[in-house]
Amino acid sequence: MSSPAQQAVDAAIISRRSIRAFLPTPVARADIAAILEVASRAPSGTNTQPWRVYVLTGDARDALCARITAAYRDPEQNRRHQEEYAYYPREWKSPYIDRRRKVGWDLYALLGLTRDNKEGMAAQHARNFNFFDAPVGMIFTIDRVMEQGSWLDYGMFLQGIMIAARARGLDTCPQAAFTQFHSIIAQQLALPDNEMVVCGMALGVADPSRIENSLVTEREPVDRFATFVDGLPD
Repeated sequence: MSSPAQQAVDAAIISRRSIRAFLPTPVARADIAAILEVASRAPSGTNTQPWRVYVLTGDARDALCARITAAYRDPEQNRRHQEEYAYYPREWKSPYIDRRRKVGWDLYALLGLTRDNKEGMAAQHARNFNFFDAPVGMIFTIDRVMEQGSWLDYGMFLQGIMIAARARGLDTCPQAAFTQFHSIIAQQLALPDNEMVVCGMALGVADPSRIENSLVTEREPVDRFATFVDGLPD
């Protein structure tokens, strides 16, 4: 029989989803700080702790959202902004491209968006840059001297934030979309030159009335991605 601690941890992990519509309900600064403190216990090679977080609320959040949304909506400006690092593979292949397409079309189907509704899809993507209306937006950066191992550490830190948020009844959406507009972010937040934008994240209370929040992505069963190697010789 599972213990209450196991049940609580499992529930926080399993209930984590990328929420794409939030209520305006404020999140207390003390709760945000507590979430970050818990997440800071994530492991990192030789305790380097490569994460840096900018927490945006109120006017600061709104100003960044407005600037990025304007740039995204202007085709000429949009073309001038490019990601600093490749989040996705440069060459897609199965099964990864199949999973990517499925989650995209599953979301658009819930929203009633068809393949020929380019404006509707662009408008949905633009919601990224308003943190999906979440009252708290976070921008994560890393020092440019850090290498691939530190990015692995960073992923565990981000996961810690999302799980700690669920433990408090809050939801999140990690957002790679912000990386395209790193130059705007750097200017708006006065980032030092050595800091690179890793991603953004929305934090708040999920809006249960919004259809997009009913999306639950599929996961491969354990026997499809794990190999148990038993009885290895000494």
